[in-house]
Amino acid sequence: MDIGSLLAALLLGFVCGVIGRAVIPNDAFRAMSGWKSWLTSTALGLLGALVGYWIFAGLFGIGDEDKFDWGGIVGAVIGAIIVVAVGSWAIKKFAKDAIT
Repeated sequence: MDIGSLLAALLLGFVCGVIGRAVIPNDAFRAMSGWKSWLTSTALGLLGALVGYWIFAGLFGIGDEDKFDWGGIVGAVIGAIIVVAVGSWAIKKFAKDAIT
């Protein structure tokens, strides 16, 4: 992976993470601000891109062989929404259980 591909993957992850966090109401990451919020959005988006790639290319055979490709942004956004929803649920559930 060259530097241009890495930067494109990070940008894709950030965009998809921001969209995923905006779509899920009251996500567990909403209290973050500044660089932590940016980093969290990027990580969630990159993980979402992998999940979207796995769902569409792996299970359904739709798409190409590039995991972090702008052509697969729809799958990456769907994956990011799934990752944000599951991550928010897990954080809220386990944080609540840890407090009580």
